[in-house]
Amino acid sequence: MATTIKTAISMEKSLFEQAEALAEQMRVSRSRLFVLAVESYIKRHQSQSLLNEINSSYSNQPEPSEQKRFSHMRRSHRKIVEGEW
Repeated sequence: MATTIKTAISMEKSLFEQAEALAEQMRVSRSRLFVLAVESYIKRHQSQSLLNEINSSYSNQPEPSEQKRFSHMRRSHRKIVEGEW
């Protein structure tokens, strides 16, 4: 069983009231609602971080030698498929 830790947070009254209403609507405790919210936030943050890393990898321009090789590959590919279209 996972160890739980009790914590206290401060928030604006209006936000607390919205959380209280949502917890009641969802029929979960406030604590459970906050756990669900934090889990969701962490998953979104991890996904965004991964997406940023992927985008960063693809945003790097190839070096001149790679660009030359890609250009040659495109020309070769074009010659191969030219008659098929």
